[in-house]
Amino acid sequence: MKPETKITQLSARKIAAKALNKFDSVKKRGVDGDDVSIYAADVLKNLLPQTEQKPRATDLVYGTIRNRTAIDLVLGSVADMPAGRIAPKLVNIVRLGVYELVYRPETPEYSIINDAVENAKSISAVKQAGFVNAVLRKIASRINNRDELISPENIRSILPGNNGTGCMFDRKLLADPKANPVLYYSCAYSFPSWLIKELLEEFGIEKLKQICVASNRRSSVYLRPNVIKINSYHLAEILTAGKVNFQITPDEKMLKLIRPGSIAKIPGFDKGLFTVQNFAAARAVNAMEPQAGWKILDLCSAPGTKTTQIAELTEDKTKIFATDIDAARLEKVKQNSQRLGLSGIEVFDYSQLSRIAEQQGPFDAVLIDVPCSNTGVLAKRPEVRLRIKQKGIENLMLKQAELLKTAMDLVKQGGIICYSTCSIMKSENQQQVQNFIAENSNLQLVTEELILPSAEDFDHDGGYYAVIEKLS
Repeated sequence: MKPETKITQLSARKIAAKALNKFDSVKKRGVDGDDVSIYAADVLKNLLPQTEQKPRATDLVYGTIRNRTAIDLVLGSVADMPAGRIAPKLVNIVRLGVYELVYRPETPEYSIINDAVENAKSISAVKQAGFVNAVLRKIASRINNRDELISPENIRSILPGNNGTGCMFDRKLLADPKANPVLYYSCAYSFPSWLIKELLEEFGIEKLKQICVASNRRSSVYLRPNVIKINSYHLAEILTAGKVNFQITPDEKMLKLIRPGSIAKIPGFDKGLFTVQNFAAARAVNAMEPQAGWKILDLCSAPGTKTTQIAELTEDKTKIFATDIDAARLEKVKQNSQRLGLSGIEVFDYSQLSRIAEQQGPFDAVLIDVPCSNTGVLAKRPEVRLRIKQKGIENLMLKQAELLKTAMDLVKQGGIICYSTCSIMKSENQQQVQNFIAENSNLQLVTEELILPSAEDFDHDGGYYAVIEKLS
């Protein structure tokens, strides 16, 4: 019998460098950087088994992508070494070092720089490793305090981190936020300048600050109890017994994990006792008020988070027909339904929509969780800020309008359409719905809600939903 092959475990920093290089190579193959299939999570998925430091590797990758504009600003303005002049095989090692120096003040400086040098040695010549050392040491020498309280007097010298503090340099890196808020917030929080401009016009300066801070937070993980099997307090007892730290949300419907590890290893996962869902995203299905006995069509169901929520709220006494144009992700709807023990969900290929509609329609309700800009979930999808384009949003709006029209044709008179996005842009949300209702006199708005992302104690993503009734 052959001896068992032991997989060499790599450090979080090595895994992060590999993931960032892979992410960049895939991203460049997209069309104008607007390939919506590129997610940091997808790139990380195959690399994380190679390290025992999975949470840390994930943080390094997400944090470096999330703050790339600010990191590259430091490279150009402080180190006099623009990212474009650094060898492609080294640039992400350097970026990771800058990320930790600026945004992880609890990590010792010597550890950050030494590991970056060793990582460079493992893939390049000693001379180039010396270059990495020189760049990072120059940046470190220009930092006055890695965890300085932000004030009006020093705000231009600080790259903001968490809780009102940030990394303070010995020079002004940023524009005056009062004189040029678009330039300040786009650089400080690594947003496209056109997006900052639109958000400022829509929401004003105070809400813009909230959006920027929340979009750069480390997202918390929330568990939605499978109410057919368990409630929040019984799930809390199981987590406590399993030594999993958590908080129950103010509405007592979900549990926020403290320092989450592998979700699949949490007690109750394999028994289908819970689903991961941000509590802001859960509001759309709650607003639908689905009833037992309804026939519901979910047109954009993958990976099944809202689909299974409907089934649970109706005690699995609703017939749900679930499809998605992404066949690979549609498989996750089946997997999640099976794990949760739900039998009322029928998953079908999108190509079969006409057949299902003819046999089963019209439906009591149609849910469309439409493709969107993802501007409400930039914290957990950090790569969006690197690829989002104004033209891309215009194309998405056309798809959204098509899905609304499809939903109207398939819902019965007296039935409802639930339109939801993870965007905070008015053009994809209120304006899209207003235009749709204005063009169709047999529709009326029942309720709608825009949720802005928040970094408060029970932090959450942003998004929008509208419930629309088709009149008799």
